[in-house]
Amino acid sequence: MTIIAKCIVILFGIFLIGVGLLMLLKPEKAREYLKKAGSTNLINYTEITVRMIPAAALILYSEFSKFPEIFKYFGWFMIGTSVVLYFVPRRLHHKYALLCADLLNPNLIRIISPFSVLFGMAMIYSVV
Repeated sequence: MTIIAKCIVILFGIFLIGVGLLMLLKPEKAREYLKKAGSTNLINYTEITVRMIPAAALILYSEFSKFPEIFKYFGWFMIGTSVVLYFVPRRLHHKYALLCADLLNPNLIRIISPFSVLFGMAMIYSVV
């Protein structure tokens, strides 16, 4: 089980790096994806459920990582916020995504993109 959790954390890190690169190279495309959050029941509940997979992996692998407390708390934070989002009306979640997409212009998206890349790299570093 720990090997699977480790692989999921690594894949999560790769995903975050990919998102950061998308934000840097194609910020308009990143905004389009953000605008879709919560737009349909399928997208909303799939997004919430899928984000619980790396969250559980972070918790399961926490004691083997370089930063066990951070992994454990971040994993539980992701699970907690996911559970809350199950009860937030989908339309409200979508409105929030649209508001964020409006606030994040392409230049701002490019500016914050390194944080996603660095966070992804930190995830991978923490487990290898």
